[in-house]
Amino acid sequence: MTNQLNQRILAHFQESAELKIQAANELAVPISQAVELMFLALSNGNKILACGNGGSAADCQHFAAELVGRFERERLPLPAMALTTDTSIMTAVANDYSFQEVFSKQVQAFGQSGDILLAISTSGNSTSVVNAINAALERDMRIVAFTGKGGGEIRKLLSEADVHICVPHDRTARIQEVHLLTIHCICDGIDAALFGGDADD
Repeated sequence: MTNQLNQRILAHFQESAELKIQAANELAVPISQAVELMFLALSNGNKILACGNGGSAADCQHFAAELVGRFERERLPLPAMALTTDTSIMTAVANDYSFQEVFSKQVQAFGQSGDILLAISTSGNSTSVVNAINAALERDMRIVAFTGKGGGEIRKLLSEADVHICVPHDRTARIQEVHLLTIHCICDGIDAALFGGDADD
């Protein structure tokens, strides 16, 4: 049993490592585009709203925490907000309307022209995230979308002005692992754009 379990664990690590190497070549350009888009918005006094469900909700909160707090360097807080944290808003909207509107209502309330929506869905088909994207586009916001599995419905909504970071894999756990690494790359890129060089400089 122990040997069998060890093999399963090693297989997870190996598959994750192999995907990250593969994804690095495919995703470096869109990740850098996301950094540029977000840095420009922040420099212009705009903010970043983030939405997703389940593990992707946790990724939204992680991202917002890195910007409002810090990533690896001391700096002023940057305006980012996870739309996944206010249980009163989410349960009110879910109860009075539908769960599919829990993010779009908040985008309508808080989003402004020039803001960024970070939309995370491993399948690319989450209706609540799709609705948030539509609401953001109506407000002249730009979209940075994290997906996998080919991008689903979200891929169809994005224009050349938006950024699509689609992990080339079908397994949700692996997609989420690359999404987390992508968040760290974006946070590091924003810090580098603000300060230049490395954290140790």
